[in-house]
Amino acid sequence: MADTQFDLIVVGGGPGGYTAAIRASQLGMKTAIVERENLGGICLNWGCIPTKALLRTAEVYHLMQRAKEFGLKADNVGFDLDAVVKRSRGVASQLNGGVKHLMKKNKVTVFDGHAKLAGKGKLKVTKDGKSVADLTAKNIILATGARARELPGMEADGELVWTYRHAMVPKVLPKTLLVIGSGAIGIEFASFFQTLGSNVTVVEVLDRVVPVEDAEISAFAQKQFEKQGMVIKTKAAVKGLKKGKDNVTATIEQGGKTETATFDRVISAVGIVGNVEELGLESTKIKVEKTHVVIDAFCRTGEPGVYAIGDLCGPPWLAHKAGHEAVICVEAIAGLNPHPLNTLGIPGCTYCHPQIASVGLTEQAAKDKGYKVRVGRYPFMANGKAIALGDTNGLVKTVFDEKTGELLGAHMVGAEVTEMIQGYAIAKTLETTEQELMHTVFPHPTLSEMMHESVLDAYGRAINF
Repeated sequence: MADTQFDLIVVGGGPGGYTAAIRASQLGMKTAIVERENLGGICLNWGCIPTKALLRTAEVYHLMQRAKEFGLKADNVGFDLDAVVKRSRGVASQLNGGVKHLMKKNKVTVFDGHAKLAGKGKLKVTKDGKSVADLTAKNIILATGARARELPGMEADGELVWTYRHAMVPKVLPKTLLVIGSGAIGIEFASFFQTLGSNVTVVEVLDRVVPVEDAEISAFAQKQFEKQGMVIKTKAAVKGLKKGKDNVTATIEQGGKTETATFDRVISAVGIVGNVEELGLESTKIKVEKTHVVIDAFCRTGEPGVYAIGDLCGPPWLAHKAGHEAVICVEAIAGLNPHPLNTLGIPGCTYCHPQIASVGLTEQAAKDKGYKVRVGRYPFMANGKAIALGDTNGLVKTVFDEKTGELLGAHMVGAEVTEMIQGYAIAKTLETTEQELMHTVFPHPTLSEMMHESVLDAYGRAINF
């Protein structure tokens, strides 16, 4: 019989959950984790990682089609969709095995099943309606994540209407595809299918695509998407879907006018809802708002001894936020006085083509907060490395407080910006001003030089543009 008494039990084995379990074990806590599906959670198995494998395939395919520009010959370029999907699933499987190894290495007991709160410090674990174990712990962390939000009357069926999970394992490449929602998930899949040859239409209810990003970056990205052939409809809404034998007719409302259009497939990417059901929350003091659990700065819920982290809680709904929150939560439980999470220091990345990345306040948000700002910009077309790469469509933008020189935000669109953004994230964490950034020596020739030039431009000192 496995032990049933622990210092800490984590419910959910995603990036937040398994990180919490490992950190707790490092701090000497007797730890268990309960996972009902796959260790690694949505991110590793059905989200962040396998989608990046798909997008890498699209990126290579795009480059192969441009072979002539690089003095290369690549005739009759094509792809095998089944093999593309198989590679993506293989990447997820490999990392899932890695998490299992980490649990064993850190002596974390793993229970396969669904956990439900059953009184103070108690959890009942079941699998397929059968009891697995009755567990007790001084502390419980809920890390059950979230799932795709579905619009009433437009629910996914896995055949004609997809969520991200269905879109990740397509059996056929749709000739025409409607993507509802242009957040990170929607625009990444739109980019993937457009690159492989689908005719993609994106419908966004707000006034621009990737609406959480700086308006200038959104506008730049939209132009690039449209150049690739993507149809973008902003300030628009899908009012209904009518399924045919092998297609879907959508009713789209935009600018007071309604039209219908038929698509082979539809991807619904209109946000997420927290997995709060069947956790036994109703018998606790835990507060739920808009399907997400309310927590304080150290991830405490309203129920003593019960904590919550990751997508189950508030935004931003990002894997790296969940992992960092996990460490803060566990260290608070251990009495180590960790720093609360500063969400303005969390970078966001979207892996479409071109990539988008940002950290901190947008220009408009900074102005709305009363800052008088200095803004710097630097285009990819002026960077030697970008020219050598043959990828000159991009922009780096920095926003500073004119009074103090504080870096308020950084926003990028273009090749490899998801790797570059961490430089600005570190700068924000260290409370760097424009002077430190100006005095930092950036290597040449690199894309990162544009970060330096953008800072210089904010103060009228750009050298290479």
